[in-house]
Amino acid sequence: MLKKERQAYILHQVNLHNKVLSSLLSQEIRVSEDTIRRDLQELADEGKIIKVHGGALSHSFNEVHYPADNVYSQDHKKIIAHKAAALIQNDMFVLTSGGTTIIELARALPRQLKATFMSGSIPAILEYMQHPSIDVIMIGDRISKNSKITIGAEAIAKIKQINADLCFLGINAIDIKHGTTDNDWEVVQLKKAMIQSARKTVCLTISEKINTLQPIHICDIQQIDVLITELPPDDPRLRPYIELGIQVL
Repeated sequence: MLKKERQAYILHQVNLHNKVLSSLLSQEIRVSEDTIRRDLQELADEGKIIKVHGGALSHSFNEVHYPADNVYSQDHKKIIAHKAAALIQNDMFVLTSGGTTIIELARALPRQLKATFMSGSIPAILEYMQHPSIDVIMIGDRISKNSKITIGAEAIAKIKQINADLCFLGINAIDIKHGTTDNDWEVVQLKKAMIQSARKTVCLTISEKINTLQPIHICDIQQIDVLITELPPDDPRLRPYIELGIQVL
């Protein structure tokens, strides 16, 4: 790739997955990690990404309050959010991860809904607090400055004490063979605990992330109960998931 093409690819991956690793980009583009680091620094200097140790973050993922003009594929995420909100009934206990799609879910909740939401995501908690009729429980522990979510053994222990009706996960990648995957080890451990602590697991993702792969495994495809995208359920890309018994919305 030419430098311009390479940096356009990197920027798209940052926007799509919220976080990228230099080592993974090096393998995908087949250039040295030094070249990737220089590209990331140039993109950061231009204000397009946030360079961190070992990779980069999107601006939208790093904000505590999500600005509308910084959210990648926001219209699609709003469609997903409204589909997801329809699953929540009064008096439910709902466990959620963080991420931009979860933020859209928080904003899409009906004002008359009375339920309890539990999360370690600071941006999600701040959104839930704006709702007039839901109770909010913060799952506390050490805070990841990059992902704005509580992480660590104490957070996982608290999650394991929860018996949630629904778990909503914003996911980074999904495919039939590998299930759901991510690139952040500590966030993956939280998501694993969330899946174990809920009667039903709902994965939220834009269609671009379908049939993609990240390096760290979260769960097998059989552990997912519901998959929600912006696509109509009869889209051919979703058929393999339906055939495995997953409810697709």
